[in-house]
Amino acid sequence: QVQFAESGGGSVQPGGSLRLSCSTSGIPFKDYAMGWFRQAPGIARDWIATITSGGSPNYQDSVRGRFTISRDDAKNMLYLQMNDLAVQDSGTYYCNRRYARDRDTWGKGTLVTVSS
Repeated sequence: QVQFAESGGGSVQPGGSLRLSCSTSGIPFKDYAMGWFRQAPGIARDWIATITSGGSPNYQDSVRGRFTISRDDAKNMLYLQMNDLAVQDSGTYYCNRRYARDRDTWGKGTLVTVSS
């Protein structure tokens, strides 16, 4: 059974940092490109950071230079280090395979709120 469990969200002030974690099971994790996705109120969920099976990252322009995606294949874990957070980074964050579709299995996500 495919499962994703995101954690690490919370409320922070602008300029703060958070580290998100994602535990996965039911997939050959090391074989997949993975991604972090964000959904803000009224906005469709979209990818913000991805990492290939070989460890090469890619980022949306809005987070490049502030966020760092990483993976631990031995633990089937995906991470997102978020620095210099801004109000527009607020939303629910999900992890999944890079090309996951809405109809695929998703976790519950972890909520990030950035406000002063």
